Amino acid sequence: MSWLVQPRLVNDPFSDPGVYLDFRFGRRAILFDLGDVGALSTRELLRVSHVFVSHTHVDHMAGFDRLFRLCLHRPTPLTLVGPPGFAAQVEHRIRGFTWNLLDENSVGFCLRAMDYDGTVLTRAAEFHAREAFARRDAVPPDFAKGVAWSEDEFRIESVALDHGIPSLAFALREVIQVNVWRGVLAEMDLPPGPWLNEAKRAVRLGMPDDHRVETPCGTGIELGDLKGRALRVAPGQAVVYVTDAAPHRENHEKILMLARNADQFFIEAVFLERDRPLALASHHLTAWDAGDIAREAGVRHLTPFHHSARYLSEPDVLREEAFARFRTYEREPLSA
Repeated sequence: MSWLVQPRLVNDPFSDPGVYLDFRFGRRAILFDLGDVGALSTRELLRVSHVFVSHTHVDHMAGFDRLFRLCLHRPTPLTLVGPPGFAAQVEHRIRGFTWNLLDENSVGFCLRAMDYDGTVLTRAAEFHAREAFARRDAVPPDFAKGVAWSEDEFRIESVALDHGIPSLAFALREVIQVNVWRGVLAEMDLPPGPWLNEAKRAVRLGMPDDHRVETPCGTGIELGDLKGRALRVAPGQAVVYVTDAAPHRENHEKILMLARNADQFFIEAVFLERDRPLALASHHLTAWDAGDIAREAGVRHLTPFHHSARYLSEPDVLREEAFARFRTYEREPLSA
């Protein structure tokens, strides 16, 4: 099975939270949260086009400086989306540096920061290198309610959870999944290769059947012919990211709606159930909560993370408790 993105934790479960979503063959990536990004290479960070920040506690935003510094000399923009007040916080961070060496001859890099209130984007600001990163207010994109970002091939859905402050949870949903039947491709005397990515993209964009797709053989082929023989179209992938949420029913229901039937479910598991008073006091989920939500949502793969350092001497107990609850009942297999 070939997914549009390959998601993975940025750090180990006891370190700063974050998920890196690498677009296969797409030369781009997305980040959910921006804590310590030291584990990511310069090359990986330069692929990042968008960052979706749950909230601005330091362990979710400490990597901003490194990413920003690396992007200063690239021509493509960097877009950051966060909770209410986020654009102003980004501006304050930028204003903490001196930019006297930037002018109209600098590389045309642009940083975009946007506020999302849990339903819609409410505010946007741009910061251009050629303007020494002076703030320029902008009109935020007008997406459907509950969508923090949308492109032809995917969308980012988001809800605001209660963490004492708003904390955003995110779901990347691929429009459709397109896979290749290699055996049929061989029967058609067509080689595998990067050209197939363009064919897949054409399918995701809904191009007509008579759309011509260029092949390495120098002869084009109609998209409809490929779709009817060598391409398999199925529902798209869903990757859900949940962190820093108080363990109460309202959050539970919001997460369930976001995570229903997700393929990959990254969710915090900060404390053991025996330490629930600590979870309540700090507005975090227990490992039992994480497993319970994952089970009820019917997710395919569970990845618990954001573990409290109090369990470093027994590093597997949080994962074990989450999976003990996740596997409490047999679940019916999800449709492909």
